[in-house]
Amino acid sequence: MKNDITFKELKKSGYTHKTINEEIQANLIARIKAKEPVFEGLWGYEDTVVPQLKKAILAGHHINLLGLRGQAKTRIARSMVNLLDEYMPIVKGSEINDSPFHPISKYAKDLIDELGDETPISWVHRSHRFYEKLATPDVNVADLIGDIDPIKAATLKLPYSDERVLHYGMIPRANRSIFVLNELPDLQARIQVSLFNILQEGDIQIRGFQLRMPLDIQFVFTANPEDYTNRGSIVTPLKDRIGSQIFTHYPKTIALARQITEQEALISAEDKAQIQIPDLAKDLLEEVAFAARVSEYVDAKSGVSARLTISAMENLIAAAKLRLIESGAERTTVRLLDFMSIIPSITGKIELVYEGEQEGADYVAKILIDKAVMTQFESLFPRISKLEKEGIKTPYTDLIRWFNKNYLELNYNDTDEEFYAKLDKIEPLTTVVEENTSELSKEDQNFCKELVLWALTISNKIDKSENQNAFTFDSPGIGQFLRN
Repeated sequence: MKNDITFKELKKSGYTHKTINEEIQANLIARIKAKEPVFEGLWGYEDTVVPQLKKAILAGHHINLLGLRGQAKTRIARSMVNLLDEYMPIVKGSEINDSPFHPISKYAKDLIDELGDETPISWVHRSHRFYEKLATPDVNVADLIGDIDPIKAATLKLPYSDERVLHYGMIPRANRSIFVLNELPDLQARIQVSLFNILQEGDIQIRGFQLRMPLDIQFVFTANPEDYTNRGSIVTPLKDRIGSQIFTHYPKTIALARQITEQEALISAEDKAQIQIPDLAKDLLEEVAFAARVSEYVDAKSGVSARLTISAMENLIAAAKLRLIESGAERTTVRLLDFMSIIPSITGKIELVYEGEQEGADYVAKILIDKAVMTQFESLFPRISKLEKEGIKTPYTDLIRWFNKNYLELNYNDTDEEFYAKLDKIEPLTTVVEENTSELSKEDQNFCKELVLWALTISNKIDKSENQNAFTFDSPGIGQFLRN
């Protein structure tokens, strides 16, 4: 924290006034020349969104980030704070971050006229130069721009015609700062109109006050493209005043999606030490989101947020942690069975079309998990033939025959030793896995054993039934007989 100084001392220090655009541009250029990352934690945007952001900043534009939910639009806006100088000098006591070199409020002008070089200067850290507002329908002009404060007028015994009775809204208070307006289409059209002059000329009008206040603000707006037709729209003159519109997108590969999930999921160090997650389980989790984004049951226009996999990862860990608590074991590994625990994370994060509503959210969630399982299975193992030809052996014939005489019950609360011992007893299953995944780790091979069983049930080669504590795999039609 910097100590307060006088205007005279600030001048002697060699400080030069910069607009917020000049400040952000200078720091951006410095980072680029130093080969430092400009926007950290934006995986998958390095060759798409980030270059456009750099150009928009160098052009001095206000920015509109347009994309479906869960595409890091707010994260991008918040990361721009790191391009500000660490500290900014203001006239001490100013409500709107007046620069002593270019004061714009009556308070700052009067104080500098009175004290001159002895005007006290205080410092504002860049973390306090970020303002964010969610554009809900109840937002009004007074919230954003300001209004007359009758209590202030009465207390100071001033007429309403005096500028000192004004109460500044969020935007004037964000002078020389970054102001983010999320979900812009939700803002009523008449409120959007109030932004015209601020964006173009820097003027604000409050209850008849014609103030020439050249506010110095970097605006960043966020919007969902679907909002243009469903929940509201950005009025054309406002769009015309926003310099750059940048489209965001979902991660294009499983590897990038994994990086985002691992970065954002809240998992304690203790849980990480006690719970192992096979790489295939991490990939499968991302496959569920990819399956949802192309599913005929899910509304693609609404999008499938990256928060789905983040929440799902936290639920996976919670399922494994519950097993540790109930079994008394010290360590465990995430299993395919645990993926049933991510269903609440899926149902709460997707919007269903009519067909999906008819099937039900839980059913759709299970379909998405099954599709993800088959995608991963077919990337590792030979396809399962729909029809078994008489006398022709497939890679799964011996395994399917094993279930003609046996059944397998896998319990959620089995320790790792108990759980994998049951799988290891099925020799045809071990053979299939070892023949096709010999290059994988032991943990991934164990996960593959469940993957093969699951794929066989999806292909109707064996049956699968479940209760609250276990999954049972057996042969169609005779499984109940074997268990009895």
